Amino acid sequence: MPRLKLPFHGYTVKFSPFYEHRLAVGTSQNFGILGNGRVHILDLAATNISEPLSFDTADGVYDVSWSESNDNLLISGTGDGSVKIWDLAAPPSANPLRSLHEHSREVHSLDYNPVRRDSFISAAWDDTVKLWTLDRPASVRTFKEHAYCVYSAAWNPRHADVFASASGDCTVRVWDVREPASTIIIPGHEFEILTCDWNKYNDCVIATGSVDKSIRVWDVRSYRVPICVMNGHGYAVRKVRFSPHHGSFIASCSYDMSVCCWDYQLEDALVSRYEHHTEFAVGLDMSVLVEGLLASTGWDQLVYVWQHGSDPMAGPPPMMG
Repeated sequence: MPRLKLPFHGYTVKFSPFYEHRLAVGTSQNFGILGNGRVHILDLAATNISEPLSFDTADGVYDVSWSESNDNLLISGTGDGSVKIWDLAAPPSANPLRSLHEHSREVHSLDYNPVRRDSFISAAWDDTVKLWTLDRPASVRTFKEHAYCVYSAAWNPRHADVFASASGDCTVRVWDVREPASTIIIPGHEFEILTCDWNKYNDCVIATGSVDKSIRVWDVRSYRVPICVMNGHGYAVRKVRFSPHHGSFIASCSYDMSVCCWDYQLEDALVSRYEHHTEFAVGLDMSVLVEGLLASTGWDQLVYVWQHGSDPMAGPPPMMG
């Protein structure tokens, strides 16, 4: 399967919701500690990955998210606290279309609303989540309850006004933008929670990943104890993603350099482990258009795309991006 070597260290990878061959990758110089960043637009072929377009930033890129309403729009979150909006169809001089600078710390997570398709959220190390729409130059609202960095925020797949946020304060909060405060607070782990994602087939189920090395699955209607706890990673779990095609299937990546796939309804939940990265594996996604297609990136500067059940290392050596 195809893989690509990037000039900077990988932080995030996202499949396009419109084109099965397209994905975006966010990278950072010097492991994201300081230096420039880049947004890479990549196109897949059977045996290679090409890069038709890229956008440079003055700070590292920590996350990207595709628009759900315009196949050429992409947003990125950077180390200087800005959210940038890019248009693949616009000339280079016109990009970014807009730079939204309200966060005072690194923007670590972005998610475009999949139901309403006209808004997105950003989560940052300034302990806040912000709600944005493309037609407004300023954020619609700032959500301030977390006591430490907000590492991840994700919209509910069915309810246009509901999202969840995961924080270093060891909680996950569920918010309804119509309400003045969070509606649910889950003390999910005893250590920092780095990631959360909603089940695409059950809008009451959410997964979390933590520095404690575990993945926990919760029902927000009854969250005193998790539905299940999945152990198998050797270090902090950086990203969890529910499958768009199977309700109980979860992929995760970790600072142990591995990508794992799980079925939380099985007694032996760990389905497969991939150990193709040689540094922290920090970016992970599953294609909504091609069942079983995964992509990962990490601090080894590599992007891998492979079919679940196959070997990500199979095929020619990585090309240079």
